[in-house]
Amino acid sequence: MALKDLLVHIDQTEQASQRLQLAADLAKRNQSRLTALFVREMTPAQQHALSSAELGLASASAIDEENLRIRNDMDAVESRLASNLQAAARKYGIEVEWRSLQGVASILVPQHARFADLCVVSQDVSPADLNTGYTFSEQLLFVTGRPVVFVPPSGSFESLGKHVLVAWNSSRACARSLADALPIIECAERVTVLAINSEQFAKRYAALPPGNIVENLRRHGAEVDGISLDGVATAAISETLLTQARRVGADLIVAGAFGHPRLWEKMMGGVTRDLLARMDRPVLMSY
Repeated sequence: MALKDLLVHIDQTEQASQRLQLAADLAKRNQSRLTALFVREMTPAQQHALSSAELGLASASAIDEENLRIRNDMDAVESRLASNLQAAARKYGIEVEWRSLQGVASILVPQHARFADLCVVSQDVSPADLNTGYTFSEQLLFVTGRPVVFVPPSGSFESLGKHVLVAWNSSRACARSLADALPIIECAERVTVLAINSEQFAKRYAALPPGNIVENLRRHGAEVDGISLDGVATAAISETLLTQARRVGADLIVAGAFGHPRLWEKMMGGVTRDLLARMDRPVLMSY
């Protein structure tokens, strides 16, 4: 199934413009429609400024002025990003839609993501819910039923999905993420399949050799190379994956998301969480 309806969540952070450009680049190569969802939600800094004014017993007029300043700042960001979306539409020749909503992103984004083929979001750096300890973007994996592309909160990226690195261990999680990434892989210029500790996962999952998935992807028209690394300690798997992605020049990592949505304290496996914490380039995951 082709990716025909992409959603990108953009906000007031400095990285929002880059995230929008990456999503537009992906939409162009997949001939997809791109929807940019901007949720008018105060940033932590804006919330702090308003709370400080209220708790500091500022006058009603001073509080009104602070609210107006926040709204004006939000309006300016929205106007700039909406213009960026239209510029991307002209540059890439894609169909776009701008959605601006008032509310809470952690509630609104999952609702809209369920009606898209793929969602592009920033990988947050702090937990959104103290009860789970997981960020808003991480929770999207378990509540949308759609693949998610996480973009690091820092760094510079020019493309998304031209060279895809697939982390493969024959598990159900890897197979699901790979299946959801096939439209991107079919449009990629190059694909690298990385199998770490293949003998171990062959015993665990009664798996076929990783060369089989390389041949499978080649039948999808992709130019595919395979790399196998053994003897890698569990604690070093995510760093090894990132090192290999840097070495081959991959601009997107496809990896399985391990865990269980009903057991939040054990929801995401250690390697998965470590990869998201260390990631230095976009990562696609599914659940």
